[in-house]
Amino acid sequence: MSAELPATVPIAETATKLADPKFDLTGGEAPPEPPAPRAIVALREALNGSVVLTILAVFVALVVGAILIASTNTDVQTAAGYFLARPGDTLAAIWQSVAGAYIAIFRGGVYDFTASNFGTGIASILNSLGFATPLIAAGLGIAVGFRSGVFNIGGTGMILVAAACAGWVGFAVSLPPGIHMIVAVLAGLVGGGFWAFLVGFLKARTGAHEVIVTIMLNYIALYLIDYLLNSPVLRDPSSNAPVSPSEKPTAVFFHLLGPSYSLNFGFILVIGATIFCWWLLGRSSLGFKFRAVGENPRAARVAGIHLNRMYIYVMVISGVLVGFAGVYQVLGQITTGFDRGIDAGIGFTAITVALLGRSRPWGVFAAGILFGILQAGSYTMQADQGVNVNVLPVIQSVIVLFLAAPPLVRAIFRLPDPDRRRARAMSKKAVVAK
Repeated sequence: MSAELPATVPIAETATKLADPKFDLTGGEAPPEPPAPRAIVALREALNGSVVLTILAVFVALVVGAILIASTNTDVQTAAGYFLARPGDTLAAIWQSVAGAYIAIFRGGVYDFTASNFGTGIASILNSLGFATPLIAAGLGIAVGFRSGVFNIGGTGMILVAAACAGWVGFAVSLPPGIHMIVAVLAGLVGGGFWAFLVGFLKARTGAHEVIVTIMLNYIALYLIDYLLNSPVLRDPSSNAPVSPSEKPTAVFFHLLGPSYSLNFGFILVIGATIFCWWLLGRSSLGFKFRAVGENPRAARVAGIHLNRMYIYVMVISGVLVGFAGVYQVLGQITTGFDRGIDAGIGFTAITVALLGRSRPWGVFAAGILFGILQAGSYTMQADQGVNVNVLPVIQSVIVLFLAAPPLVRAIFRLPDPDRRRARAMSKKAVVAK
């Protein structure tokens, strides 16, 4: 009779079990680890969220701006010359330069606590909202494209075309008050939407990449508007410079709180645009199709979504929203006309606003207000502290840099990486399953 030999256990399997912290040498597996407290779980989720990373990116950008302000300050440079003898003077100069600059930004962009009365003090935040209005509108347009997988880099061209259309209606057409403003706004929105339609049409019919097309259309719009400003179509006949006539009072946006404050009706319209984008992307079937195309175009096609049609719809809506920024630029003022620089860099700044807002409508709204505060406060900073306003583009660029590199933010602040933790948990489950 032959005795049966015991089954051999593979060495690799034995080593795997021994390496598993859950394996109990006395037999079986150790009981599962107790779940982490809810407070710890909530804290981890908050630290891994996009909101916290955005706040930290802004904080790092402000720190970089502070370093730039301090390093270019003449008092700091003078005190640094005898740092070893009196280091306190250098530290005091650094604090005064940085604190003075950011306090000036607060006074110019949020509330001027040195004003004689409350009405004068709140003019700062109202002025900031005026700067923020076109940034929010253009940022919403860029964000709609981002959520749909379309990279709209043509904000400058859309703003220029929309401004030219709204401006021409504003100074060349005579209509009753109210109606004149509505017609001018609609003309600008149609102009911006048409310029974006060209991009969507070329992408849908020929497969042309929207980044290349939008960049080229920026140059076409710039030189087209420059040509029209040097022709009788847009040029003011009483001026030697290539500038348009002033808009008629019946076409411009009326002030919400009186002529003493710069906030006008355009801000109400941009709030409505934000609500519309929130509903479009989060509550409508068309917005669901946009997001499906942005997440996975192949899966969207299999699900029966017409991609080419969606690309055209996305670009038209994006162009209308971005075009409102151009409308605001010409109808939000009444004293002078506009020239080829009417876009004021809003087209590219809107990309930063959309990124900072994580392409969410209310996030873009908050990011636009933040940038409006920085822009309004930078002029006070330059006037009071002598700091060049070019510090603002540096801060904006650093924000984009850190938003584009979340691992860098996590490394600086030693935040946990959710992807690494998820991969580690999946590997443990795979080992246990074996």
